[in-house]
Amino acid sequence: MNARDINITIDIDDCWNRIGVRGDMSCPKLERHVHCRNCPVHDEAAARVLDRVEARTSIEQTHAASSDSTRDGDETGTLSCLVFRIGGEWLGLPTTCCAQVAQLRPVHSLPHRRNRAVSGVVNVRGRLLVCVSLARLFGIEETAVKTVSGHQAVDARELGRLLVIERARSPDHHGNGEHEGPIAFPVDAVDGVHRFTRAQLQPVPATLAQRLSSHAHAVAAFKDATVGLLDADRLIDSLNRSLT
Repeated sequence: MNARDINITIDIDDCWNRIGVRGDMSCPKLERHVHCRNCPVHDEAAARVLDRVEARTSIEQTHAASSDSTRDGDETGTLSCLVFRIGGEWLGLPTTCCAQVAQLRPVHSLPHRRNRAVSGVVNVRGRLLVCVSLARLFGIEETAVKTVSGHQAVDARELGRLLVIERARSPDHHGNGEHEGPIAFPVDAVDGVHRFTRAQLQPVPATLAQRLSSHAHAVAAFKDATVGLLDADRLIDSLNRSLT
């Protein structure tokens, strides 16, 4: 089943858009929680959405499905990528480096950080991970958030997420493999896993922002726009350099 075929639109009371930080900020809970993302109401709504899109946000399940399709010979010669949006840019990363898609979490800043791309640390399932900003790394301008009122049919693909990536190292002579990372970064939307054939891949155009183009290996048509397919090794190398 194609990721686009999964119905993930549900009705939730998006109070953060009406009376929260994206609305008129009249919610009495803001005095205690400061930001909607720290409020239990926001967490409960996000949890409901994540429950409905578990098949899309569970990278482990995606890997299993991809392996089955490859064995059947139906997806030979395709590139499987998790497609997400930062600002106005659609980007894709190989599913092999995507470890988890999680709810947004509060980011705790690090003192004396040298690189502005490093946002701080974030707690994901009890683990403190370094959190970075690809928007700052690539120089992507953030898009304005639209405010809506009343109950809204929210597409889970348009909710912000925290993407966790890591790089698998080659197994040693004992057959034991290791992972480098993980590193987390926020994205404005996650559309899901998409497959691109080799024929769909186009060279990176000169019009693409320099810092972004240096991390992309190809582009492909996506919906009414273009998705920049990132080279996972280049990206992780850049992120590791930003931590030193």
